[in-house]
Amino acid sequence: MIKQDFNDGLLGFLDSSPTPFHATQNMAGMFANAGFTQLFEVQRWDLQEGGKYFVTRNDSSIIAFTYPRINKNYVMVGAHTDSPNLKLKPNPILKNDGVVKFAVEPYGGILFNPWFDRDLSLAGRVSYLDSNNMIKDALIDVKKAIAIIPSLAIHLDREVNEKKSVNAQTDISPVLASGDSFNFDKFLKDELAACGVKDIVELYANELSLYDTQKASYVGIENDFIASARLDNLLSCYVGMLSICSVSDDTPMLFIASDHEEVGSDSASGAGGSFLESTLKRMFGDFEELTQMLRSSLFISADNAHSIHPNYPSKHDANHAPQINRGVVIKVNSNQRYASNSKTISRFMNVASGLNEPTQNYVTRSDMGCGSTIGPIVAAKLGIDTIDVGLPTLAMHSVRELCGSDDAYSLYKIVVEMGV
Repeated sequence: MIKQDFNDGLLGFLDSSPTPFHATQNMAGMFANAGFTQLFEVQRWDLQEGGKYFVTRNDSSIIAFTYPRINKNYVMVGAHTDSPNLKLKPNPILKNDGVVKFAVEPYGGILFNPWFDRDLSLAGRVSYLDSNNMIKDALIDVKKAIAIIPSLAIHLDREVNEKKSVNAQTDISPVLASGDSFNFDKFLKDELAACGVKDIVELYANELSLYDTQKASYVGIENDFIASARLDNLLSCYVGMLSICSVSDDTPMLFIASDHEEVGSDSASGAGGSFLESTLKRMFGDFEELTQMLRSSLFISADNAHSIHPNYPSKHDANHAPQINRGVVIKVNSNQRYASNSKTISRFMNVASGLNEPTQNYVTRSDMGCGSTIGPIVAAKLGIDTIDVGLPTLAMHSVRELCGSDDAYSLYKIVVEMGV
């Protein structure tokens, strides 16, 4: 696969994945098209040597794996499906001052200011009761712009450019209609009907998120950059998905994309849950065999990394400040906020060097806090050697982030080669 095809596919994946549910659905479709067999956690598994499989949990996390059996030296790639956003509250409709608004709750470490004055749509999962007294779920994606969070005019806030604070309860409610006649249940039923769901006796619960309708795009005189929502971390999901679809059936590889990383991973479908561990136990029922596999394998925790910001270079350690389009970033933290160590770094660098693919090092400033990833969580739970890597990104956790058009393709080539 050439870089242009890789990046064009990335833009399509980003646009069609406004929520973790949609991202998981799209990856499941990709795996099915690539010859992977779907498994279900509630059913018995009959794994066949040489097979390729995938399984989902909560419609928002997914695992795909090859099953060569003979070679157990697995390369595992981990990413996450969720991104900071604004989620609807259970009773989402507010009516005041001549308009209808959505009541929203911030999800994850969201950067508020870029959400103002954006054309916003709505997507997610809806649960309902049908005429057979069965509770069912369906995904919706409104796609068109239905809401906006208008800024307060500078005439009414003369100090806005000097100091700007955002109150999460009162300042970020998107406006969606004038008057007071909007019926939210009818709106949901109409959206479900548009998806072919018409047998609805009662609406129950929903998990719906707002998203920016602006499409992912190339940016720059020479298309050096890619701008999009949800680069953190659908960028790594896309790399992991294509990597496992690109290796041969006898290559031991596993890919997991977990939900809820942005809020700590402590959920049934998060990296802190049992999804990966229970899947591995079903792959290797014998404890001795499972332990040998884990101790001979490598887990690559792939998440976005902070590129040095050209307008704020002092926010970075000058000797460990990654640049966009200069290669994959290896993340290191002495306090184990990242799981990389000298052995796993060396293995990764050896493969990258053999491909003439550059790598960079990232260490946060010693006087600043360091975020974390699923890497330390998986390493601690499974006892598997782990490395944390990332792709240089600007405006992380904004409604629109920026990455390079070279780096993701570079990581893809390295991961595929590591499996060989």
